[in-house]
Formats: sequence, structure tokens, C-alpha cells
Amino acid sequence: MTKLLSKPEYERATAATRNERMAWWREARYGMFVHFGLYALLGRNEWAMALESIPVEEYEKLADRFNPKPGAPRQWAALAKKAGMKYMVLTTRHHEGFSLWDSKVNPFNSVNLGPKRDIVREFVDACREVDLKIGFYSSLMDWRHPDGGRCAYDSAARKRFLDYIEALNVELLSNYGKIDILWYDVPRPLETHEGWNSLERNQRLRELQPHILINNRSRLDEDFGTPEEHITPSDKDWEACMTFNGLSWGHMDSEQVIPYSYNAHRILKMLNTVTVAGGNLLLNIGPTPEGDVPVEAVEPLTAVGNWLGENGAAVYGKKLKYGFPHFNGLCGVSFEGRKVHIWNWIWPKEGELILGGFKTKLVAASLVKDGSPVAFEQQGHRIWLKNLPAKSPDTHLGIAVFELAFEADPVYRFVADFPQFHTGEVF
Repeated sequence: MTKLLSKPEYERATAATRNERMAWWREARYGMFVHFGLYALLGRNEWAMALESIPVEEYEKLADRFNPKPGAPRQWAALAKKAGMKYMVLTTRHHEGFSLWDSKVNPFNSVNLGPKRDIVREFVDACREVDLKIGFYSSLMDWRHPDGGRCAYDSAARKRFLDYIEALNVELLSNYGKIDILWYDVPRPLETHEGWNSLERNQRLRELQPHILINNRSRLDEDFGTPEEHITPSDKDWEACMTFNGLSWGHMDSEQVIPYSYNAHRILKMLNTVTVAGGNLLLNIGPTPEGDVPVEAVEPLTAVGNWLGENGAAVYGKKLKYGFPHFNGLCGVSFEGRKVHIWNWIWPKEGELILGGFKTKLVAASLVKDGSPVAFEQQGHRIWLKNLPAKSPDTHLGIAVFELAFEADPVYRFVADFPQFHTGEVF
């Protein structure tokens, strides 16, 4: 172990390698979160143990009933790949304290109990089979551990609990080859990174996995932020993690939860928002107790994947952050150098699409799906895409994407920012 760095030294050291480590993540745009644990058996939210005040000794009995089918993670990975996702993050141990791997530190695990299998190993193997980057979710909170709450006021308990947390993560980052993301969650009840020893622990963990990305939930900024259940851009790298239904990260009855669940169009709206604002979308599924993908997720994710198969150029790769520009009320947008991708939500009935606010000369327009040229006219700050068919040319979801190529990096202004808008002059 090399000498531990001070916080400023550590932040400078991680910043020096961040661009290289984050390169794949910044181009990936889209990943799958998987919340899987004993709570799937209850189907009443992954926080059921705490919300319903279930005693530890009662909750532990679920472990004997937990028996997902062998190879279930292959189903998750296959759908993630089909959906156009580039990475997956699995809850290796949620707040309930049940480890999904062969842990020597935590005997309450899926090898000693329930399926008697290493679910984390199955997950890692499934990701590698289809070339998905691998993320391990690791809760800092543990409702089952006797020191999980006591650590807030008992120094001996704090030391025991922090040793336990670090030992769990050492196992995860030592036994499965290269891991791409360490995704911490819920740093409670301790309120500072000093309380969690995060500075020291993360340095030791990075020595095990020098290329790993770490999120900001150990009370250190680390590599990327994680707004939860809202899409809030940041000047730093950020990833919006979203449930599939606004109700639960864990499994719920599919028939009843379908009305609350995302459809493909709403997923693409989220993808557009993160893309234009320089972030990622980590979209969750909560597998059934058997480990099956919830049925309400299959069709929307497959449809989005089919769409991305033709229009992925508007999503993947290095994009420029441009906030939330709007050139009309029918479209979204994403930027890539001199190219602008126009995501059309509502197809115009008049055979032309009008865009306002561009100040740079347009040299070509085409459809992303097949490169076919689109006629256009430009006058002042207005662009007309002309001679459009009666219906959207996108056969998947009716969301066509146009690529506009400008002679230089495009300059734009919101229509409301033009002085003429306020004076009533026509431009």
C-alpha cells in the first residue's frame, strides 16, 4: 500500500486520470440499474424491511425462500444489450444486508443460503459475454448489522462497522477481475466523509482497481454525481438514476405497476435530456423473485433499442453540453461538433419543419437512420426542412432524427432572446 494522500492530494491525483478513466462512460450515455435482493419476494418496495418495521429475525427467513433461476443475469444482460445500453450496475448488497456473492465477511449471503450460488459471479459473466461494462452497487447502510446504527455514537462500533464495509468492498473488487464502477449508496447514519473514512478507504480500493469510477455517495465528490429520480444537470459528470415506475426500485406486481411505468417514448425523452446536458441515464429494473425481467420493461426497452439501432448517432459518443435549447415546440436536440441532431417528437402536417434561432450557415440536412438527404432553406435565423413525407419516416416510434451539418460550430440563440421578439419586429 502506497502512502495515503491528503484530500487535496487525492483529488488532484484522481482528477489527473479522470479523463482517461471516464472516456468510455462519457460516450456510453445509457445503462441498466438492477435492484435484486430478498425484497423481490415481498414485492412491496426494496425498503420494506425498514418501512414496515420488520424485525431482523423475521426478515432473515426470506433468505431460505430466495431461489432465482440459474443464469438469471443472462436475461438482464441480454435485454440491456438489446435496449442499446452500454453498462449495468447490480445491487450486490442492498440495505437489507444480504450479500449476493460468496462473502467470507458476511455469512448472510446467497452462497450460504437460498440458491447457494454466487449471483454476482453470474452477473459479471453475463456482462462480459455481451460486452457490457460492469458496475457494483454497494450500500454503506446495513439494517441487519448490529453496528449499522450504533456506529453513529459508539467509536468502537464505528471502527467495527467501517472495517466490515471496507472488507466487503475489498472482496468485490478483488475476486471478479476488472470492475468498471463502484456505485456507493446511502451514507447513513454518519454525516461526513471523515466519519466514513471514505478518503482512506477509496484510496485503498482504487489500488485494487486503478481504472474504476466511483460515484459521489460516500460523501466525497469522486468521479460523477447521481441525481436520483430526477434529471438535474451538473457542470461535473453526472448520471440520473431512475426507477422504471416512480414507485419502487425493487420488484412489484407487474399487472398493477404497468400504468405507472415508462413507455419507450418517455425513455427517449429522458435520453434526449441527459444527452443534450452531458449526462447519462441509469434506468432501473427490479427482477422478479425468480430473477426474470419484469414484463413491463421488456417491450419499452426493446423498442428503444430498435430505435437506437438506427438513430444512435444522436445519443452515443462525445456530445457537447448545450443546456436545453429549443428551436421549435416539436423537437429535441443534441450537439456534436458542427452537427446538430434534431429529435422530432411530433411530426409536422404541413410537409415542412421550421427551426428558429440558428445563426450559422447550414450546408446539408439528412435523416440519421439512412443518411437520405432532406431539402432545406435558410433565411436569417430560420431553417425550413422541406418536402417531408406525410408521416414520420421512423418506423419504430415515429421519432425521426435529422442531422444538420453547419459550415462551422453552430451558434444559436433562443428566439425569446432576440431584441426583435420584444419589439414585435419580424426577422
